[in-house]
Amino acid sequence: MITANGLIQLGFEVTTDFILQDDGAGVYIKEWKSGSPQPTQAEIEAAEATWQTNYNAQAYARTRADAYPSIGDQLDMLWHAVDSDNWTAAKVKTTEFYTALKAVKDANPK
Repeated sequence: MITANGLIQLGFEVTTDFILQDDGAGVYIKEWKSGSPQPTQAEIEAAEATWQTNYNAQAYARTRADAYPSIGDQLDMLWHAVDSDNWTAAKVKTTEFYTALKAVKDANPK
């Protein structure tokens, strides 16, 4: 199957190098704009498999990104941790900033 992700994995860019279309019988390359030779369907499928493997390997990162507190909240927690009288290397792991982010990392390991 021809996919945009497979073509992107091969280093091509959507609309700059190719236009895909599906008229109901499956996706095909409607227009090849790249100066490079058009890859075969087998090359595109192999690249799609590589793309999918890489995407799946980053599932933890996508889950973590959604679970982290907002950047503003993180900065606020960090400010309060730094501004507290408890700011030492030994005590930093007890701050809300550290414990909130650590909880996300522990729940979504690499």
